[in-house]
Amino acid sequence: MAIQLGDIAPDFTADTTEGTISFHDWKGISWAVLFSHPKDFTPVCTTELGYTARLAEDFAQRNVKVIGLSCDSVQDHLAWSQDIEDTQGIRPNFPMIADPNRTVANLYDMIHPNASDTMTVRSVFVIAPDNTVKLTITYPASTGRNFDEVLRVIDSLQLTATKKVATPVNWKQGDDVIILPALSNEEAAELFPNGWDEQKPYLRVVSQ
Repeated sequence: MAIQLGDIAPDFTADTTEGTISFHDWKGISWAVLFSHPKDFTPVCTTELGYTARLAEDFAQRNVKVIGLSCDSVQDHLAWSQDIEDTQGIRPNFPMIADPNRTVANLYDMIHPNASDTMTVRSVFVIAPDNTVKLTITYPASTGRNFDEVLRVIDSLQLTATKKVATPVNWKQGDDVIILPALSNEEAAELFPNGWDEQKPYLRVVSQ
């Protein structure tokens, strides 16, 4: 069954390029991004892994741990890492899960038979500190992921987890936000004493 938002991310133990890990223990109280690749030595994923490695500081600033997966072996992952460094100028600086038996892939519903009955789809899961799934995105094999968008969503998730706001279309860090409709004007006035732009009773825009 497909993982839905709010579900607890399945725990697992697996071999990775950084040793054997138990996922929930490895993740701890951090946020996590788990993303899968159809197989090693594929061109689109080579570019993705290099770009993600370049974002290490951005993820660290947000208390996010990154972990990748494909159904190939640790040895293949390590050989691929050299190719990634050769072509992208940097090798993965996060663990890559080896999943030859597709144990993790099946736990996370990463095998879509109409796309391929052997390879994982290009999935992304953002998982909160309490291990609940906050975002799922599935891409076709031919389309590279936008990891700037993943960071943008994490910024929104982290902001809205603690503030009574939502983020509007194309929002990015520092832009105006929307007061939750569930808040009355009286409650909003206590939280936002500088006021807001009431475009409609349900659309109250306030500075972040």
